[in-house]
Amino acid sequence: MKMKQIMMLLAAVLMGLTLTACMNKQTTNEDMNTTLTLTQEWDKTFPKSDKVDHKKVTFKNRYGIELAADMYTPKGATGKLAALAVTGPFGAVKEQTSGLYAQHMAERGFVTIAFDPSFTGESGGEPRRMASPDINTEDFLAAVDFLSNQETVDAERIGIIGICGFGGMAVNAAAIDPRIKATVASTMYDMSKVNVEGYFKSEDTQAQRMEKRKAIAQQRTEDFKNGTYKRAGGVIDPLPEDAPFFVKDYYDYYKTPRGYHERSGNSTDGWNVIGCQSFLNQPLLAWAHEIESPVLLIHGEKAHSRYFSEYAFEKMTGKHVEGQSAVVGNKELMIIPDAVHTDLYDDKNEKIPYDKMEAFFRKNLK
Repeated sequence: MKMKQIMMLLAAVLMGLTLTACMNKQTTNEDMNTTLTLTQEWDKTFPKSDKVDHKKVTFKNRYGIELAADMYTPKGATGKLAALAVTGPFGAVKEQTSGLYAQHMAERGFVTIAFDPSFTGESGGEPRRMASPDINTEDFLAAVDFLSNQETVDAERIGIIGICGFGGMAVNAAAIDPRIKATVASTMYDMSKVNVEGYFKSEDTQAQRMEKRKAIAQQRTEDFKNGTYKRAGGVIDPLPEDAPFFVKDYYDYYKTPRGYHERSGNSTDGWNVIGCQSFLNQPLLAWAHEIESPVLLIHGEKAHSRYFSEYAFEKMTGKHVEGQSAVVGNKELMIIPDAVHTDLYDDKNEKIPYDKMEAFFRKNLK
C-alpha cells in the first residue's frame, strides 16, 4: 500500500474516532441542558402531587433537536425502577394530558417523563408548529435513549404512553425500537389515516387527496413569499352552535380553564397550515403487524375517534372488532363504557383507567 493511501486511511479512521467522541460528548447531561429556556414554576393544568419529586430535564433526538420534559420520580424510591415516556395529545403540551398521566404513573412507582415533541411547547426545533411522522416517532426513541441512561432507571424495563395523535406515533415507535418493552396508546388517532382519508373516509378519493396536495403546495409558495408560516388555527373559538359534537368536546377541554394552556397549539393558533403535509404519504402503522412487544389500546366507547384504535388493533392482530374490548396474544383493546374522546384527557369524569395501565406495565416491565 502506498504511503498516500495509508495516510488517507489513517485520516479516515481518526475522523471516525473524532466523530464518535463528539457523539459521545453530546449525550452528556451537561451538554443537553444549555439551549432551552424552561419555565420553573408549576404551570400545569393539574395540581402538583406530594407523592412524587419533579424536575425539568432536556435531551436531544437524533436530528439534534433538544426536547424539554418534566421528570416525575416516586418520593423515597430506591434502586432501579421501571420507566415510562409519555407525550400527546397532538397539538398539546406536557403541562396538559401527558403530564397528568406521567404524574399519576409516578405515584404508582414508575420513573416517568412527559415531554414536548419537536417544534412544540418548550422543546426546540424550527420552524415552530411543524409535525412529522418520522421526527415525532424519533422523539419517543430519544426519550428511551434518555431514560436508558438514568441511574434510577432499569434500561430493560422501559415503556411508552402515547395519547391521541401520539398514540399512533407510539405504536409506530414500538414497531421500530425493541427497547420499548410495552406500549399504551390512549384515545389514539392515526394521523396518517385521518390526513389521507378525512374523518370516517369522508375525503377518501384520489381527487380529494389531490385537492389537499394542491392547497398545501400553494400555501408553501405563499409562506415562502411572505417569509412566515400561516397557522391553521387551534380549536375553533367562538364555538358555533351547530359544531359537531367532537369539536364541542375539544373546545370543552382546550378552550376552557379545564385544559387551556398558553403554549398549546390546540388552545391557541394551532399547527402551521403545511405542518402535517408529510402524513399524506407516510403511513404510520405500516409495520404494526410485526410488533412483538405488548400493546394496550384504550379508547372511549362513545369517542368519535374509536375506529382508529380498532383499526390499529386489526393491523396488529388481524382481528376486526367494533365497540368492544378484545385480546389477541399480547395485544389488547380496552373500550371504556360511555367515555368520549377527551374523557381520557384528564380526571374530570374519572374515566382514565390508571389501575389497568399500572397492571399492564407491572406485568410487562419486569
